[in-house]
Amino acid sequence: MLTEQQLLERSGSRCEMCNVNENLKSYDLPNSPGDIAETNVLLCETCISQIENPEIKDPNHWRSLNDSMWSTVPAVQVLSWRMLNRLKAEGWPQDLLDMMYLDEETLAWAKADGDGVASGDKIIHRDSNGVILEAGDSVVLIKDLKVKGSSMVAKQGTAVRRISLDHENEKYIEGKVDGQQIVIITDFVKKV
Repeated sequence: MLTEQQLLERSGSRCEMCNVNENLKSYDLPNSPGDIAETNVLLCETCISQIENPEIKDPNHWRSLNDSMWSTVPAVQVLSWRMLNRLKAEGWPQDLLDMMYLDEETLAWAKADGDGVASGDKIIHRDSNGVILEAGDSVVLIKDLKVKGSSMVAKQGTAVRRISLDHENEKYIEGKVDGQQIVIITDFVKKV
C-alpha cells in the first residue's frame, strides 16, 4: 500500500478519477489481491462517497472516466472499470467499456468483488417459491419437463445437484438429469 505522499506524487496532487485537487484521501480498493502492492488510489471526497453509497451516484460526475480509464496504474484501471460497469445503464459507459483494455490479471482483479455490476443489473435466480438460487445448489423438479431436442422427459421429483446459473437470463439454470446436461427454467424447480 502506498503512503499518501507517494499517491500525491503519482497523481500530481489530483483525484485519480475526476482530476479535482481538493479534499483528497487514499482509498484502498476492496477485494484486492494480496500480492499487489499498489491497491489504493487518491480520490476526492465526492468520488469516495459515491463509490461507497451507490444510491447517491451522479452519472455526470463520472464522465471523467473517459480520461482516467487510460491510466497506466492498475488500481486506477480497476476502479474505472468497476465504475463504468456500475453506470452501464446510462448508455455512454458501455462505449468506454468497449474501448477499454485490461490484461487478464487486472480484469480478474476488477471483477473480484462484483462491484462492477450495478445492483439493479445483477441477475438473481429464484426458484418457484422465490428462494434465491446460487451456483452449486441442489434443486428438485416440481413438474415433468420434456427436454427439447431429445425424447427424454425429466420427471417431477428428480433432484438436480450442483446447478450452474445462466449469467444472461435469470430464468435459466443448468444441471445434469440422467447424465445429460440440460437447461431448466427456474419456475419449475424448488431449492432443496
